[in-house]
Amino acid sequence: MARILALDYGKVRTGIAVTDELQLIASGLTTVETKELIPFLEKYLKEESVERFVIGEPKQMDNTPSESEALIQDFLKNLIARFPAIPVERQDERFTSKLAFQSMLDSGLKKSKRRDKALVDEISATLILQAYLNRF
Repeated sequence: MARILALDYGKVRTGIAVTDELQLIASGLTTVETKELIPFLEKYLKEESVERFVIGEPKQMDNTPSESEALIQDFLKNLIARFPAIPVERQDERFTSKLAFQSMLDSGLKKSKRRDKALVDEISATLILQAYLNRF
């Protein structure tokens, strides 16, 4: 089996998480600057087999798209054009940043680490991927 790769897409940074090859466990991979995301994915896909992308879908509480969805739509067009053989699915990402921060608190991370927005993005991507896996 191939991995599933999830993205918590942001204007500045994008958190990335992947499954193991059996698609059982979601793990944080890294956070990259969004402007470097496509080159990062190209390199990663040369080394690893990826079955699908899961992209976080930001929504308001009333289920309407958030403002950042327009940025994600532009990115999705580029992603699909670059990697047409890899299907893309969306996963509701409401509360993932808050849950990520709470998990950092619960795990006892020091305040300096909790301020690391890149780590929050990576954990958020992991939560998005785990929520996707839990759907099945």
